Amino acid sequence: MARTAEITRTTGETDIRLSVDLDGSGAGTRSTGVGFFDHMLELFARHGLIDLEVTTKGDTETGSHHTVEDTGIVLGQAIAEALGDRSGITRYGSAIIPMDETLARCALDFSGRPFAAVNAPQLVHGVTGGFEHELLEEFVRAFANGARATVHVDILAGTNAHHIIEGAFKALARAVRQAVAIDPRERGIPSTKGSL
Repeated sequence: MARTAEITRTTGETDIRLSVDLDGSGAGTRSTGVGFFDHMLELFARHGLIDLEVTTKGDTETGSHHTVEDTGIVLGQAIAEALGDRSGITRYGSAIIPMDETLARCALDFSGRPFAAVNAPQLVHGVTGGFEHELLEEFVRAFANGARATVHVDILAGTNAHHIIEGAFKALARAVRQAVAIDPRERGIPSTKGSL
């Protein structure tokens, strides 16, 4: 059974068309109008082995906040839809990613309960490739809400903002890849409650 989803979301701030295939290879194109964010979504797709097509048109003249946040929401929603009732999945995922001086960690649970915590005290205010640095936390929060997942991201070391954000996206991707994987020993929904 294909684990795919396609979502269109239009608001007064953004117009998004996004599709995912959880059993892909990282294929697809990413076009958001924010160069650095496109790069981060490319990394997310490749390291998550998720085929990801994204076209976002946002009010980037006011900054990239709405574009990044809304894309995060829709990406999370698409993954949630592709997972269906979450039967058979591993459910939990974690990754620790080194990138030069940076060390990023992500742990997540497709629990059905949205929660996000981002601990990145090394990430100073600034902008990289049109991406305001504080949007790392906004993206993670939006993704967690859309996916109905618990997501913790911690930057354990780092001084370079590009590396910190990239390490966080790679860690999130690898954790998602692990969590959405089918567990051959799991016979149903991985919860004592019987639902996620």
